[in-house]
Amino acid sequence: MSAEGRAAPSGSQGTGAVHPFWAGWPTGLAGRGRTVSAGRVKQVLPLPGRRWWTGLPPAAGAAVMAAGILSVGLHLTGFDGLSLAALVISTALWLVLAADFTTRLVADRGRFEAEADTPAALTAVAATTVLGTRISLMGRQGAAAALLVLAAVLWPGLLIAVVRHWKRRMPGAAFLVCVATQGLAVLAATLAPAVHRDWLARAALGAFCLGLLLYAVALVRFDFREVLRGAGDHWVAGGALAISALAGSKLTASPLWTGPVHTALRIVTLVTLVLSLGWYVLLLAAELRQWRPHYDIRRWATVFPLGMTATACLSAAAPTGVGWLRPLGEVLLWIAVGAWLLTFAAFVATRPGRRAHHP
Repeated sequence: MSAEGRAAPSGSQGTGAVHPFWAGWPTGLAGRGRTVSAGRVKQVLPLPGRRWWTGLPPAAGAAVMAAGILSVGLHLTGFDGLSLAALVISTALWLVLAADFTTRLVADRGRFEAEADTPAALTAVAATTVLGTRISLMGRQGAAAALLVLAAVLWPGLLIAVVRHWKRRMPGAAFLVCVATQGLAVLAATLAPAVHRDWLARAALGAFCLGLLLYAVALVRFDFREVLRGAGDHWVAGGALAISALAGSKLTASPLWTGPVHTALRIVTLVTLVLSLGWYVLLLAAELRQWRPHYDIRRWATVFPLGMTATACLSAAAPTGVGWLRPLGEVLLWIAVGAWLLTFAAFVATRPGRRAHHP
């Protein structure tokens, strides 16, 4: 049995069973729920009897991102019915997380501040931008713009808090500094032509460049041992490059950029996309070598990069002039859909309320 399913040591605060749904994400909180050892970090699990949505860890935002990017990819391939279903799921989850976020901000500032400096906190920004991108593709530019403003307001404070608390060896969630920043670039670049605002495209270019820089910084601190032992969020190492390629494809498609700038954007888009595909192959090989079938909430952070890589291929095919990227993206998209279904099935099998089985 994995460590996620073991009971807390005697003397931990709280009572009741450990829920494997929530287990596995270090939040660094103190004094809420029971705690279990996770190396040098403490994990906090929800207190029994609390409403389930008030015990969500920041990592739950990856579930919104996963459904949201699948909705975008399915829309690009013409499966609008499935895309709408994925959008409904993503929106519902986002609303639940937004309510929890607001509750902590207003009524539980201690927990809010403790969680705000963990990399997973940036899923609040990334999830908002992914949802906003899909809504913009529906033609709802006012709602998409509101989500962009919200994400832009949240981004600097969370980014600074996370970077200030970085350690020497970080899990794959460290790359969320890049994902959140590139999410802003994607949404701004998607909105720019729709609302005819060139300054949004310029802002997107700035976020795109900053996101690439943040990726390099995160890569230096990434613990490469996570490739073989990670619980799911290590896939963000590749997903961050995939969303960078998606942002680059949006900028390359913009008529605002011509000449050398357009050429540079096309090259950077293709390079980041090839590197993300390289990560895809490497991480998939590691999964097959070191099989980790048990459910962990961080597995949603595996589904998101799978969907993002597929969507980046689909989006980059036309503006870069590399036509074979589209059929590749279609194949990868259905792999991502299958991964979503498997992860959801694993979640149902280990839903809250079932007691963990001890070895």
